[in-house]
Amino acid sequence: MSAVNYPAGVLPPKQKGIKRKPKLSVAPGNRGMAFEDEINQSNEYYVEKGLCLITKRPTPIKIVKVDYTHGPKITEAFFQTQSTTDYNGVYRGRYIDFEAKSTRSLTSFPLSNIPVQQIEHLERVISQSGIAFFLINWARKNETYLVPAKYIIDFYRSHPRSSIPYESMRENGYLVKQGYRPRYDYLPIIIEHLL
Repeated sequence: MSAVNYPAGVLPPKQKGIKRKPKLSVAPGNRGMAFEDEINQSNEYYVEKGLCLITKRPTPIKIVKVDYTHGPKITEAFFQTQSTTDYNGVYRGRYIDFEAKSTRSLTSFPLSNIPVQQIEHLERVISQSGIAFFLINWARKNETYLVPAKYIIDFYRSHPRSSIPYESMRENGYLVKQGYRPRYDYLPIIIEHLL
């Protein structure tokens, strides 16, 4: 640190050492936000290239209070309805609907991360011949799998308070190629395995 000559002989306060910021825990609902941002970038790439149209579904909220003192800022809001899935869209006339999840576990994916309304929604998509799946990111393994919704729904129905082992997901899902653009190239898997 360079010395600064303060007026009237005042010395700068001594620094005792660098204080480390405490590690903040990440709420489970926000754990996959970076993953979702990268999926959004992949979807933008697909749209730019005219390959498909997939968009992030907005979360329906009801605004209760807004503070206008320094520009509009929402200070109180609540969810109007339970959310279904994160993404939906279309590829060559076929409806696509999927949920993105991320886990830090090395061994299993907890089914408690999937609300029942998402299972029910994806069952309805499948019953209408839509393409339904999960993109599951194993953050500590740096791997992402496209897993058909039918597999997860069947597992969920037969093991309600359980977790899907990593090996089982590997065997029943498809490893998504990762790159620069698109970050997660999941469309070729849909074309080859889900159409």
